Amino acid sequence: MKSILIILMLLCVAVLSEEKSADWKPLFDGKTLGGWHIIGKGEWSVEDGAIVGKNVKSSDYGHLVSDAEYIDFAIRLKFKSMKGNSGLYFRIVEKGSSGVTGFQAEIDPRNDIGGLYETNGRSWVVKPTADDIKNYFKPDDWNEMIVTAKGGNVTVEINGQKSAELKDDKGRLDGRFALQVHGGQEVLVYFKDLSIQGTPK
Repeated sequence: MKSILIILMLLCVAVLSEEKSADWKPLFDGKTLGGWHIIGKGEWSVEDGAIVGKNVKSSDYGHLVSDAEYIDFAIRLKFKSMKGNSGLYFRIVEKGSSGVTGFQAEIDPRNDIGGLYETNGRSWVVKPTADDIKNYFKPDDWNEMIVTAKGGNVTVEINGQKSAELKDDKGRLDGRFALQVHGGQEVLVYFKDLSIQGTPK
């Protein structure tokens, strides 16, 4: 009887785990840039199941922008930042001096990993400390980022630790996603396993 109960419990856990993972829908097929479009001067390609973003000191910014727009969502991805400044943009529009306007969850291996920056707006909204970054960031390795946005409430997590949070924020409430390569510097960054909980606008 005890063994039957254990089997039933394991089956329940497996079903719940499958249901939870089923909530996440892929944003990247691992082979092509389908569902995304390029703006600016960055170089974007797919290698070994990962999106590769490069900039060789062009003064212009480069962005890989999602075709779909979202309002409330949770987005997760893995990134490996090798050189230069990058980031995950969300709730953006394609305008402004750098090519996009909206929020950015920062990806910069020198500093600022996991902070929130509003491009063509308030600039830094949440800036992490050096000690914070040491606690959650793995240099030259794959890191997981999750950004959750529901109305004016936004959180950023790096490797399971909260790096930024906003409550009742008055910033943009909808728009596209974008991956960035910063202008004016050499950039090399990798992204993979992009998925989302949420419905396109």
